[in-house]
Amino acid sequence: MSLQSEYVVVFVTAKDSQEAEKIAQGLLEKKLAACANILDSLRSVFWWEGRVDRANEVLLVIKTRIDVMEQLITIVKSLHSYDTPEIIALPIIGGSRDYLAWIGASVKPCS
Repeated sequence: MSLQSEYVVVFVTAKDSQEAEKIAQGLLEKKLAACANILDSLRSVFWWEGRVDRANEVLLVIKTRIDVMEQLITIVKSLHSYDTPEIIALPIIGGSRDYLAWIGASVKPCS
């Protein structure tokens, strides 16, 4: 089993906890994520429309499989208020086999 190509952690920033909860719920209901952690009180500094901007945001840390990323991106964009939401996936290259098996069993591609 190639862990690197199978499991990922996805970062998504949201404008507030309510939006983050809505995104997490939508992904879990569609079985596109095994878990979504919501971290409040994130301060972001970023380039936007040609200038440095700042925002208070919330971060979702989503555990899923790489094979559902396109579906996950579609759902996040449909539930998100940003024009260009942050949706980035980082490979999981190791971890508890039991936990990784749980991710695999919890995530089902949409039909």
